[in-house]
Amino acid sequence: MTVGKAAVVGGGVIGGGWAARFRLNGWDVAVFDPDPAAERKIDEVMENAARALPALYDQELPPPGRLSFEATIDDAVAGADWVQESIPERLERKRSVLGQIARSVSADAVVGSSTSGFKPSELTAELHRSAPLHNFVVAHPFNPVYLLPLVEIVGASETTPDAIERACRVLDSIGMKPLVVRKEIEAHIADRLLEAAWREGLWLIKDGICTTEELDDAIRFGFGLRWAQMGLFETYRVAGGEAGMRHFLAQFGPALQWPWTKLTDVPELDDELVELIAEQSDQQSGHMTIRELERLRDDNLVGIIRALKSTGSGAGGTVVDHEAGLSGSV
Repeated sequence: MTVGKAAVVGGGVIGGGWAARFRLNGWDVAVFDPDPAAERKIDEVMENAARALPALYDQELPPPGRLSFEATIDDAVAGADWVQESIPERLERKRSVLGQIARSVSADAVVGSSTSGFKPSELTAELHRSAPLHNFVVAHPFNPVYLLPLVEIVGASETTPDAIERACRVLDSIGMKPLVVRKEIEAHIADRLLEAAWREGLWLIKDGICTTEELDDAIRFGFGLRWAQMGLFETYRVAGGEAGMRHFLAQFGPALQWPWTKLTDVPELDDELVELIAEQSDQQSGHMTIRELERLRDDNLVGIIRALKSTGSGAGGTVVDHEAGLSGSV
């Protein structure tokens, strides 16, 4: 099992999740975040992660690594084998931070960005002048990072195949599922699908078709359960019956020409719509704190993933593979 030092630059929700995922798999983790509350926030994420992640496994994870909070980026990345940039989605700010990392990091370290939307060529456009990042990848995870295995891996033009391979090996070793994106594209794969559902959901709420809770019910009581094990296309293959995908496409394909979505149009997020969504969201789950909601989410995810584990399906298969690698490391 691969164990080393990880540096996390940006300790918000995603950065904290990365820190927990690495640390609970035996890595030492150094965090840099100028937010005075960063240490408290990450400690709270660590507490939730230490409660949830081991519950996926039927054997012990490695002893947790050491967690430190550093005063500078240079101090955080010194000696790191993996550096994960997880600051907010501001292109110029990300370029600046990645430049600082590039000037200080070991030549052998993998440098990942948690960006959900920017292409690697956008992030590295100005870096080649001073410090080329041949080990740079977009490594886009999903919240909570310490439980959900998917990481989208996208290389820049300077990224070597060896760096992609090493990144995937490290992610495998901490129980994640790297998905190498074949070509650069804005928002990669998963967020493009989420954005489509999000846009349609905004219209359904704006037009008074449903509330936020009713829309969420449509997902969590229906197709969301199927997607957890089969995804989109395999679900539709089964829906085609014995004739399979060809029959499904012949039967339901024409509906793609019907006005069932507004994906090419976006409602304006004016004050009225923002307030409507916020009020409905408060009515839906405002009785619980964010930490309570996180623990509820984590408990549900553990239950679902453990159920999938029994058949090796979806995220459950990733836990089975990771667990097999743990047997010789603890």
